[in-house]
Amino acid sequence: MTSNTPSLPDQPLVAILDDEAEIRLMLSEALEEAGFRTQNFARATEFEAALKSTTPDVCLVDLGLPDKDGLALVHRLALESGAAIIIISGRAQVQDRVTGLELGADDYIIKPFDPAEVVARVRARLRRNRNTAKSSNTARFNGWTAHFDSYVLVDETGNETPFSHAEGEVLRLFLESPRRLISRARMQEILGGAAGESFDRAMDVRISRLRTKLREDPKNPRLIKTIYGAGYIFLGEVRWE
Repeated sequence: MTSNTPSLPDQPLVAILDDEAEIRLMLSEALEEAGFRTQNFARATEFEAALKSTTPDVCLVDLGLPDKDGLALVHRLALESGAAIIIISGRAQVQDRVTGLELGADDYIIKPFDPAEVVARVRARLRRNRNTAKSSNTARFNGWTAHFDSYVLVDETGNETPFSHAEGEVLRLFLESPRRLISRARMQEILGGAAGESFDRAMDVRISRLRTKLREDPKNPRLIKTIYGAGYIFLGEVRWE
């Protein structure tokens, strides 16, 4: 891990994991100039060790790591850390972007990039997180309880099913707007990320996974209904606590 310039403890912390020193330096300088704290890591093992004592607000993760599979790391972070995850990768194929988003990343930036774009994406992600933090973190609906502070669904018998940060964003969107049509365009506007095929496919996967975790019949779901050509409607009765 490289040392970083002194900063105030209330500034958001961005962890940068990339094996290229030039990219780490470029990102840390741009982010620190914009008012963020940064921690830089060249290897996944160093990054994971630091997570035991530090909780970043945002993690910028390169997929081409020398010591671990980047996608596997992203998936574990999504399930365990609660931090926003932005992939920064040279892999530009649509399937690469879809896979990263499917595994729980909140955004995907392709190399080469403008550091100003990364700063803007980080700020946008933190704004969404702050707006979410002002809301209630527990919702009850149709025999389920969703805990957005611990990223877990609990059924009527107390069985727990974890969900990722990215899945939680979609679930919260549905639970905050029950019985209202939510279009793909509206989802992209609220959840962020680049519009297009990769976003649409990532949303399909996240919604499919939520349906599975809610034990929905895939042929006739009761809660998350697809309105073909229009969007989705959540049909549950929701109570926030």
